Amino acid sequence: MDKKILDQIRSKRGFISDMDGVIYHGNKILPGVKEFVAWLKKEKKHFLFLTNSSERTPKELQEKLARMGINVEKNVFYTSALATAQFLSVQKPKGTAFIIGEAGLINAMYNVGYTMNNVDPDYVIVGDTHSYSYEKIEHAVNLVIRGAKLIGANPDISGPVENGIAPSTKALIAPIEMATGRNAYFVGKPNPLMMRIALKKLGCRREETIIIGDRMDTDIISGIESEIDTCLVLSGISDKNTTEEFPFRPHYVLSGVGEIPS
Repeated sequence: MDKKILDQIRSKRGFISDMDGVIYHGNKILPGVKEFVAWLKKEKKHFLFLTNSSERTPKELQEKLARMGINVEKNVFYTSALATAQFLSVQKPKGTAFIIGEAGLINAMYNVGYTMNNVDPDYVIVGDTHSYSYEKIEHAVNLVIRGAKLIGANPDISGPVENGIAPSTKALIAPIEMATGRNAYFVGKPNPLMMRIALKKLGCRREETIIIGDRMDTDIISGIESEIDTCLVLSGISDKNTTEEFPFRPHYVLSGVGEIPS
């Protein structure tokens, strides 16, 4: 990689980094990540791990990175679950929801004052989950038909795991959309809401910030639409030919975040 380009990236004050495919695959840390995080700390950069995954709480993400040998504060994580909870707490304070998702999404909704309701909820909310069943989908379909609004924590179709890819929220919510004829509203990236919150949490202006991700359809388009410089890494779901499939391009392309400190 050209030194001038790397210097441009290194000069940024704020770093917004995706996690899946950038920091790790499943439970396997990616090459150069420890050096990258150490560099962020050493250079006193403002950084935020912004993930579309809704499964884990910030505390669980902190503990996961700690098991991989990376120690950071809990407040450097922001998930699509937290963004969904914040969005719905403004739309309908103290509402009710039927949730198909894991602890990260359920806890986020509880923490903003929502209660769980499987009879007549205000919302049916779907996030990333391993506890997916026909019975839950059938129940969700009928709740939406009876008037519940359909919300997706993120619009990802798939995500990288250790042995390949796994279906994500948009794939899981598709049967409900098809059976009801109702379109879900998706809160996670590339929804501009996520980027506005990220900049506020960083305390940085968009001109001095860069977003790093492995997906053109969420990470990179999020940055472009928010006028934040973008860096695509090829350590996740994208390869060197991926950029040719889209009508927009990232500002920078790296093999992985390990290139930045080196």
